[in-house]
Amino acid sequence: MSVPVRDPQVGVRGRERELAALERALAQARSGSSAVLVLRGEAGIGKTTLLDCTERRAVGFRTVRVAGIESEMELPFASLHQLCAPLLGRLRHLPAPQRDALSVAFALQEGQAPNRFLVGLAVLGLLAGAAGERPLVCLVDDAQWLDQGSRQVLAFAARRLMAEPVALVFALRDSPGDHELGGLPELIVGGLSEPDARALLASAVRAPLDPLVRDRIVAEAHGNPMALLHLPRTPAELAGGFWLSGSRPLASRLENAFYQRYRSLPQDSRRLLLTAAAEPTGDASLLRRAAGLLEIPPDAAAPGETAGLVEFGTRVRFRHPLVRSAIYHGTSAPDHRAAHRALAEATDPDLDPDRRAWHRAHAASGPDESIALDLERSAGRAQVRGGAAAQASFLQAAAELTPDPARRVTRALAAAQAHIDAGGADQARNLLAVAEAGPFDDLQRAQLERLRARLVFSQVRGSQAPRLLLDAAHRLAPLDAALARDTLLEAAGAAIFAGRLSEGPGQREVAEAARAGPPPPTPPRTVDILLDGIVTRIIEGYPAGVHALRRAQHAAQQEDKPAAPDADMRWLWLACRMTPDPLATELWDDDAWYELATRAVTLAREAGALAVLPMALSYQACFQVHAGELDSAAALIDEATAISEAAGGVPMMYASLVLAAWRGREAQALDLIGTTVEEVRSRGEGRSLALAEYATALLYNGLGRYDAALPAALRACRYEDLGFFGWALTELIEAAARSDQPEIAAAPLDMLTEHTRASGTAWALGIQACSRALLSDGQAADALYQEAVEHLSHCRITVPLARARLLYGEWLRRRNRRQESRRQLAPAYEVFSRMGADGFAERARRELLATGETVRKRTVGALHELTSQETQIARLAKDGNTNAEIAAQLFISPRTVEWHLGNVFTKLGVSSRRHLRTALSHSQ
Repeated sequence: MSVPVRDPQVGVRGRERELAALERALAQARSGSSAVLVLRGEAGIGKTTLLDCTERRAVGFRTVRVAGIESEMELPFASLHQLCAPLLGRLRHLPAPQRDALSVAFALQEGQAPNRFLVGLAVLGLLAGAAGERPLVCLVDDAQWLDQGSRQVLAFAARRLMAEPVALVFALRDSPGDHELGGLPELIVGGLSEPDARALLASAVRAPLDPLVRDRIVAEAHGNPMALLHLPRTPAELAGGFWLSGSRPLASRLENAFYQRYRSLPQDSRRLLLTAAAEPTGDASLLRRAAGLLEIPPDAAAPGETAGLVEFGTRVRFRHPLVRSAIYHGTSAPDHRAAHRALAEATDPDLDPDRRAWHRAHAASGPDESIALDLERSAGRAQVRGGAAAQASFLQAAAELTPDPARRVTRALAAAQAHIDAGGADQARNLLAVAEAGPFDDLQRAQLERLRARLVFSQVRGSQAPRLLLDAAHRLAPLDAALARDTLLEAAGAAIFAGRLSEGPGQREVAEAARAGPPPPTPPRTVDILLDGIVTRIIEGYPAGVHALRRAQHAAQQEDKPAAPDADMRWLWLACRMTPDPLATELWDDDAWYELATRAVTLAREAGALAVLPMALSYQACFQVHAGELDSAAALIDEATAISEAAGGVPMMYASLVLAAWRGREAQALDLIGTTVEEVRSRGEGRSLALAEYATALLYNGLGRYDAALPAALRACRYEDLGFFGWALTELIEAAARSDQPEIAAAPLDMLTEHTRASGTAWALGIQACSRALLSDGQAADALYQEAVEHLSHCRITVPLARARLLYGEWLRRRNRRQESRRQLAPAYEVFSRMGADGFAERARRELLATGETVRKRTVGALHELTSQETQIARLAKDGNTNAEIAAQLFISPRTVEWHLGNVFTKLGVSSRRHLRTALSHSQ
């Protein structure tokens, strides 16, 4: 049998390109900037060897390393713990929320379920702190087998390492399940060239080879070093004909080769290696205890080491992950159970009850209530450490091992709920099928239907979900009134999302069902007040619904913090989730919009609410657009997108569409709008379709292309979508008036007036006066424009005022009242040009030129040279936030903030924070 090559230079033969990339990463880290690299390739292609070489070349670096283990993928933060263990001495230097989150995640202390953003920030702080002493290199092997929590946190940190001397290198097998690492700098590790493959083969088989046999080996290995090093056996076997079948996948062939080597070991050695393969942590003392329970003699380790399969030291390490996989998957189920049983008995139930429960589950030969109960108890701890995904895995195992059918239904439903919360649609679907096998009572049947409906809505916010949720609510009504009302609110939200594309019950049908359903408790929950407000608005119309909506808004404003941080964040859900354009915009209340937007983001950050923070940021971004802060809005959208990608979610598009329309860059805006329309139409999300039409109308009105704006606005107004229907009406009125088709605008103006008069806010009354002025003339129009400017001057948002001034200035100029028109057009042009609303700015500039005013296109100031993140950091620093405070808010490290501020100072031509306020104001 050939012995694996130990010469490190042989292992990197033909890898000059990969080694150069890794050396550049190390050099970049040495220079003080972070470097991230993902090595991707098939099993055995040499990724681990490249990591080994990187570790040897990292002279002067501190090195931490971890390898994902397939059998440990369900244990939350297991891999992250191993990677960070050498750095935990710096734990006390972290801010308290981060320190507590990481301590709970690593089971160092008890507490509420840690948010993964706080864990990510803590890991970022550990890495940055360690790198402050000397450069740090983090090597992550077999990243496809990291547990989900570890993978998300490391991907989060990788995207936020910038100005730290850290090199972070991932190695992972080609796999469709590695979306968290998507978008990071990547290097595909391919096969060796034919000359290098022949040279490597010659180093492994030190005997003459028949040329035909040699060529076949090289051809079938496809340049895979592991195949070349480990598949060749004795010269006699090779000369007689190569046994390797070209029809099997390479990973299977490699596993088969390792398994054959394993099968040649003595029986006690095989039992020891199987037990080691079943124990994912590499804990040598635990393995010795388990081996003692199995009566395996101490000398059983030597044959496995001699065969080059495993190394026994302070830790147990297999030669390659495929060795572990080959041994574990190649042995019988009874042998597996024996190994896990011994490991369970050898695991301290007080120190590591969760892993003990996991081993007990794998040792079970059939249903066992004692084991299922252990898993159920562990699920709560797993949820605290790793969130819904970890909890779902334990609950699923508990359900599978539950002997009593009725109790199995209860556990299957709980596991399905956890999988839905964790985004595990396939697992949830399978568990609901298990639950459906029954027996179950009426409440469980209703819960099952609700979960099926929620599963549909979570995957596609389209036309099927309203009917399913409404049916579930009807079933729940006589059984659990509170859950029924929650489900009715979900049904209302689904109907709002489906909008004009709904194939089932529309908004009114759902609202009528809610009104006829269970009454709210006394006192009502905030969610109950929201449901009643939406129902009144839909059934009785806007004027009658204003009071109920205001009551819901007031309840939201009075709710300082969610009652249960580990629940579904009811307050944030109220503010951001069910109506993507929240209550304040429906009520034309810009003060409440500012307050709710700011507080939603603050609460989401403090609680680390992974699911709702992107929505809260989008909510705030949309306010910033209307406040004329397009760069700040873009930064918030970038942050929301990055968080969604880190969490594996779909970015929110609402604020992006509105921002693109206001920027007025036609090609870019239409590209985004077109992509959005295609996506939302395919899944039946009519609300987003309407928003895309509104954005198109806004874009073309800004460009003065009223003939193109009018049909888009008409399409946007065909259905009364809550939240932005009034905005769409204003675009329709302007487009129709400027297209000399005022008759088209008459009915929309009546509808808008009904809304704005009932609202009565300065924003609403200003919009009403401006829209009426567009369809008026003479002194009536003049008075209405002045009224609009007066009302809108008292608003927190600035864009409606600038737009009213533009319209008034255009009207005055057409009546040759040039000096008066300049007094309106000049401030409008100033606002639009400063904020970067190119279309509206050009409209104002042309009008000013027509009055005889000399006006130049606004030059791009220094502020516009800043990136969106630099702009956000500069504004936060201007407001007095420290580097640590900015870092915590933006999920980056303080050192990265310092690095960005250095760029800001250079671009703005200042030397310190105290000059930022002046520089920023001069650049606008």
